[in-house]
Amino acid sequence: MTEWLKPWIRYRNDWLYGSNGARIQVSINNKRMTSTQEVVTTNKNRISRQLLKGWQLYLLLILPLLYLALFRYAPMYGAQIAFKNYSITKGIMESPWVGIANFSRFFHSYDFWRILTNTLLLSLYHLLATFPFPILLALGLNYIHHVRFRKTLQLVTYAPHFISVVVMVGLILQFLSPRIGPLASLSEWLGFTMPNVMGDPNWFKSVYVWSDVWQHTGFSCIIFLAALAGIDPALHEAALMDGASKVRRMWHIDLPGIMPIAIIMLILNVGHIFDLGFEKVLLMQNPLNTRTSEIIDTYVYNVGLKSAVPNFSYASAIGLFKNVIAFILVMSVNQLSKKFGQSSLW
Repeated sequence: MTEWLKPWIRYRNDWLYGSNGARIQVSINNKRMTSTQEVVTTNKNRISRQLLKGWQLYLLLILPLLYLALFRYAPMYGAQIAFKNYSITKGIMESPWVGIANFSRFFHSYDFWRILTNTLLLSLYHLLATFPFPILLALGLNYIHHVRFRKTLQLVTYAPHFISVVVMVGLILQFLSPRIGPLASLSEWLGFTMPNVMGDPNWFKSVYVWSDVWQHTGFSCIIFLAALAGIDPALHEAALMDGASKVRRMWHIDLPGIMPIAIIMLILNVGHIFDLGFEKVLLMQNPLNTRTSEIIDTYVYNVGLKSAVPNFSYASAIGLFKNVIAFILVMSVNQLSKKFGQSSLW
């Protein structure tokens, strides 16, 4: 009888009719429903236990999350002024909607291609010059066995990172001054005239990039030193047994070992390709080198804040355009990394 009823049993109560026409109610087996409820209850209890077990760690997350919410996500509300003719007296909500008029104005402006070209050239130059040097420095430090010399070299290369931007630009201007700088004195002693480097537009990109290389290479190599420390020493021991030189060990052991970290850093650096350091560019800028030193960030500052009639909507549209392009670049590089079987952000 039970086997005969199994095909009729469902996940709800049903009615069957016997041979004499009598209606028989069959109670349904609710074991599956009960087990599902038990699984949900068990998962909730497990999550609650995990939260209570690590409540100190979750408590530490409160400040970073508040920072992200207040200073990263909340300002996104004001990004809508890029699509409006914003007026301080009317506010964000009452300002009239103009659509993509601010973007169209920027794309058709006389300065668009010059500013975009300056930003891209300086960004690519900066990325190509600054990315390999921390890796090379980390590889070199990894093979220095004299502890005191290694620590001294690390201190010398790390220290410039902690110099403020204002002080750094002041040092650059003094060092490259054609009248009172040390290079000017050396040039005079050698019998030729020191050129005005900061007044020459063709020198601006190189001065900006290589001063950044000197200032940040030591600090940027820390993460690669940490990655090198995680490589299995047995690989180096086996390579030494086979007679491999240091160069071969770097090429076949160290570089593949730090490649995932290098790919992640490259993706992050591409995301900042338009974020060149507004303060440094602005401080190094002067009327003589504006032709090559004017980038998107300084143009936004000049249009949005420095001009006689600040145009916040126009400046916001330019900034939003820059951020969208940076986001597209990060997504593209991340997909390329995944396609070639390398590490990726997600």
